[in-house]
Amino acid sequence: MAKKKKAFSIGVVGVGRMGANIARRLADEGFAITSVYDTQNRIARSLARELGCKAQSTLADVTATADVIITVVTDDRAMRQIFATRGDSLLAGARKKIFINCATITPAVHVEMEERAAQVGAATLEACMASSITQAREGTLYLMCGGKRSTFNRVLPILESMSTDLRYVGKAGKAAQVKALVNMVMNINTAGLAEGLGLGKALGIDLELLMEIFSQTGANSRVLETDGEDMVARDHECYFSAAHAAKDSGIALKLASEKELSLPLARAAKSQFNRLVKAGKGELDKSGVAELTFPGRSGTRKKSSAK
Repeated sequence: MAKKKKAFSIGVVGVGRMGANIARRLADEGFAITSVYDTQNRIARSLARELGCKAQSTLADVTATADVIITVVTDDRAMRQIFATRGDSLLAGARKKIFINCATITPAVHVEMEERAAQVGAATLEACMASSITQAREGTLYLMCGGKRSTFNRVLPILESMSTDLRYVGKAGKAAQVKALVNMVMNINTAGLAEGLGLGKALGIDLELLMEIFSQTGANSRVLETDGEDMVARDHECYFSAAHAAKDSGIALKLASEKELSLPLARAAKSQFNRLVKAGKGELDKSGVAELTFPGRSGTRKKSSAK
């Protein structure tokens, strides 16, 4: 028996792996997905056929057909484009609409988008995700939310359908700050695990045994669970890309700079992910950083200090 439709009509902007699976999950939960939009229109059309909704050719049309618009875009530039103050924009006809913005972007840009939306009588909420593709599809995301508490409360049924755990962090920008710290520490852990396993391989240690020992000692981490086997097997199917790891570490380092803090580990981890991006491997999963540390893999040879 089909689920009873829930009160909100929802549009989704940015229907790559995360956005598409959020849309699928909410449709399964009985929400009316009325519109989808992506700069790669072919992807949007395919998802629209699957969900029985409209793949819109303009951002304004998404806003016109939905009460709540969920956005999942790549970076600050993309966010400013979809909330442009002139031309095609989600802000056109946006009075009384609510935007749930899920991208990991600079906290100040979330604040800016809240201000732009308020100028046209709309509201925004940042819903930063600390999970990946499988969790988006299953509705088991961990969400950190920032914005007005009243907006959070209004869209709580949507947030609860997307997640198994969520936290209201504070005003606009605060959730994005926390997310930047989450990803900064995750990226440090990922780069560190790649070095530990790479050195273990060079020493001739059985890596399955090494990972089991890591798991029972102070070397344990969530990253060991999610990335350890992939690093050993060179299985870098993308769930969270090296390019995003570099970007998100950069957001954290910018915040540190604003507070006049030096974060050498975060900077070192970012430099490793930057190397992957520069080598054209930015779309590998973050576990791909092991390609820089395991013996016999590309990029592992030390440079000679000879002049």
